[in-house]
Amino acid sequence: MRAGRIRLLPEVTVNRIAAGEVIERPAAAARELVENAIDAGATRIAVALAAGGMDRIEVTDNGAGMSADELALAVQRHATSKLIDDDDLLRIETLGFRGEALPSIGAAARLEITSRPAAADHASLIRVEGGAVHAPVPSAGAQGTRVVVRDLFFATPARRKFLKSPRAEADASEIAINRLALATPGIAFRLESDGRVLFDLPSQDRRSRIAAMLGENAALIEIAGERDGLVLSGFICPPTISRATAAAQTLVVNGRPVADPTLRTAVRVAFRDVIAHGRHPVVALFLDLPSDQVDVNVHPGKAEVRFRSPDAVRGLIISTLTRALGVGIHAPAPGPSLTLRQSWYATTPGPQHRGFADMQLALAAGPAAKPPASLPDQPDFPLGAPVAQVLDTYIIAVTGDGTLVLVDQHAAHERLTHEAIRDQMLAGGVRSQAMLLPAVVDLPPGDVARLLARAGDLASLGLELEEFGVGAILVRAMPAALGAPDPAPLLRDLADELSEMDETTALSDRLEAVIARMACHGSIRAGRRLGAEEMSALLRQMEATPRAATCSHGRPTFLKLSKPEIERMFGRR
Repeated sequence: MRAGRIRLLPEVTVNRIAAGEVIERPAAAARELVENAIDAGATRIAVALAAGGMDRIEVTDNGAGMSADELALAVQRHATSKLIDDDDLLRIETLGFRGEALPSIGAAARLEITSRPAAADHASLIRVEGGAVHAPVPSAGAQGTRVVVRDLFFATPARRKFLKSPRAEADASEIAINRLALATPGIAFRLESDGRVLFDLPSQDRRSRIAAMLGENAALIEIAGERDGLVLSGFICPPTISRATAAAQTLVVNGRPVADPTLRTAVRVAFRDVIAHGRHPVVALFLDLPSDQVDVNVHPGKAEVRFRSPDAVRGLIISTLTRALGVGIHAPAPGPSLTLRQSWYATTPGPQHRGFADMQLALAAGPAAKPPASLPDQPDFPLGAPVAQVLDTYIIAVTGDGTLVLVDQHAAHERLTHEAIRDQMLAGGVRSQAMLLPAVVDLPPGDVARLLARAGDLASLGLELEEFGVGAILVRAMPAALGAPDPAPLLRDLADELSEMDETTALSDRLEAVIARMACHGSIRAGRRLGAEEMSALLRQMEATPRAATCSHGRPTFLKLSKPEIERMFGRR
């Protein structure tokens, strides 16, 4: 079909096109209406959805309200109370400012707005159906505004066909409202979907609101950072708490929830070496900066922003979160400590490696330590005093207040080994340990080529390799922190790791992943019996090591059961 002559589109058509850009689904309409309520100074906002917002969206607030004349303007395109002059576009401090949401919704749905300012003796009501605007009429109504949207996209049925199921649209709408509720804890929020109350929250402080929305009150870690006028605050969950998607990540910039790639990337980088691959951390971050340092007018749905100094923003987030994750378990002031000699080999039969030489664990031979008759008399360490090892895998310890601690010895030692290698690398290079007899490892030719291509980089990690004919590698030295493990499994894992890297990718870009592979092979294995001193040394080292709550793959290294929790389990509370 050939294009016709150039002409101006009718206003109704223009509004319907805008509706497709601004109101692409019910969640976007609900978000725009709640943002207007927040900007109106509301302290209470109630949202009710039917069929995920496809059939009905109702938003009621107790904000400033609008007169009849203001209602008539509010449904016109590019009418807004939030921009006074052109310069305000560079200093936007409100959530809604474009003046497109209400006319766009009115062009695609049946829109009804009832509003009353504080000084008025009655409310006014205006209706818009498929772009046809009716004159405002007097109505009953409390102070504030009530907006009802029915039959979204009835005027553009082709777009309605592209919507997902009511359940999927309800989920998207709930996520949008959740993020706004998290961003504004001082506002009481109620969300109802198909007659079911999803949450009904009072005005509360930030921590309480985040705990109520995420359900992770006990696990929340408060974070704070500041740099060059940028202020970061909020809460994160430890790496042991993660999600299959990023839906539990709330990122707020100057009070505006966003799904910005710059911020998401920074969060991912901060957590990448402490969380399992494919899992997503739980965070609620609030970034405040001068309004002229961020442009929020770059996306029709205002989901993304543009920072004047994105590198500074990324740096602040990564450094702040990394510092919070690296605090560790907070050991108390040092008390009596164990000084154990390094022991590279067990005297029990079999080539069991020691691992993590710097920790100086003497992995003694012989049967497991017998549980003591009473708890050791020592300071109240955060991870307590060891009392037994069960299943040759888990250490049981008890703290001074009766908290029961269960430690996965392999996961814990893996993190300690990881941090030891990492610290040495940052200090200039990982110490290597020459093998008494060089080992020959047979590998597929492709794996051999990948490892030899990175031989120089691997040498800086203490792993010295040489070519040994077709399909084989000679291993002359291993990282000292690993002890003396069989090099074959390690080399196979490293080859797999390198296969996921582009040839031009520097090893330093994937350094944490490579170190994690090494750490796993240099750790005390499940099934290894430990003596009482070995268990105690492991716990004390965990308390002094950053990020010791998780292993290199994001799994927890220990679990705690408090006395009240144990009593509840036995029905004593």
